[in-house]
Amino acid sequence: MNNFEYLRPTTIPEAVAAASVPGAAYLAAGTNLVDLMKGGVVRPSRLVDVGRLPGLTDIEHLPDGGLRIGALIRNAELAHDEGFARRFPSVAEALLSGASGQLRNAATVGGNLLQRTRCAYFYDTASACNKRDPGAGCDAVGGETRTHAVLGWSPSCIATHPSDFCVPLVAMDAVVEVEGSNGRRDVTLEDFHRLPGTSPEQESVLEPGELIVAVRLPPSAAEFASHARYLKVRDRTSYAFAVVSAAAALRMEGGRIAEARIALGGVALKPWRARAAEAVLVGALPDPALFRGAAGVALVDAKPSGDNEFKIELARRIVTRALILAAAGTPSRMPALPASPFAAPDGASQHG
Repeated sequence: MNNFEYLRPTTIPEAVAAASVPGAAYLAAGTNLVDLMKGGVVRPSRLVDVGRLPGLTDIEHLPDGGLRIGALIRNAELAHDEGFARRFPSVAEALLSGASGQLRNAATVGGNLLQRTRCAYFYDTASACNKRDPGAGCDAVGGETRTHAVLGWSPSCIATHPSDFCVPLVAMDAVVEVEGSNGRRDVTLEDFHRLPGTSPEQESVLEPGELIVAVRLPPSAAEFASHARYLKVRDRTSYAFAVVSAAAALRMEGGRIAEARIALGGVALKPWRARAAEAVLVGALPDPALFRGAAGVALVDAKPSGDNEFKIELARRIVTRALILAAAGTPSRMPALPASPFAAPDGASQHG
């Protein structure tokens, strides 16, 4: 690990100023950053510790019915907040399906949005990677591509974004509050992450020194509470990143779908909102055939980035099943295996 300067500012403006210099990085819980530093994948010259900044650990119910989540709220704390889980069940389910209990107790909301890809070639400093070294090439292309992108990828990068939390957030029109040297601004989460294009090292729209201070969910997100699910396929049921995941939410009126939300994870370098698929469902009666059609629309632009064509069909099936589960209704209790295809649909444990 290289030598670095360590700073612990006491205010957000101090933190922004300290992190605006080249080579600086923010440190919160460090559940991703410290691992990357140990492996020599990233080598910041300055760490700006924001873990004790005031005002970033609150869950605030807004006058308009929305919710503001401080960037330093721990994943486990948010997921187990009874009011939050009741109003935004698919987001809570996604949080509880990610990582291990120990990591969820440490990891923060803001850090979750900024976690780096788990592409093995990114982590292997002996491999060429345009994310680590712009212009070096991408050894993942033509390599082991089973878990890589099928949407939005480019010859410069075929990696995927690893977050579970971000997938239902994108579906629910979440907004990220960011503070920088020019003040505070809002960015929709759908626009927050960048697709690789020719500059995969630019992973988000954050400017140098900008800090995530909160995530907001609009009041409309709570209108899907009774028909919202998150479903995740992974190589093992616990402590694994998604091969493919999907968030599905429906707002029902008179037995018909008045509004639909669909987003996918594990398929692109950002959480993927499937707006065209949502439009297919509006005004229709819930039906598995309809859901299969919508899933096909969601993946119409998908193409393999190597030996991973199976992910396209897997994603279609996961979207279909997530919609079927959402139509059946949010279970009254969190599934014993959150987001798992092996969980009982009503949330009850399958083991006596």
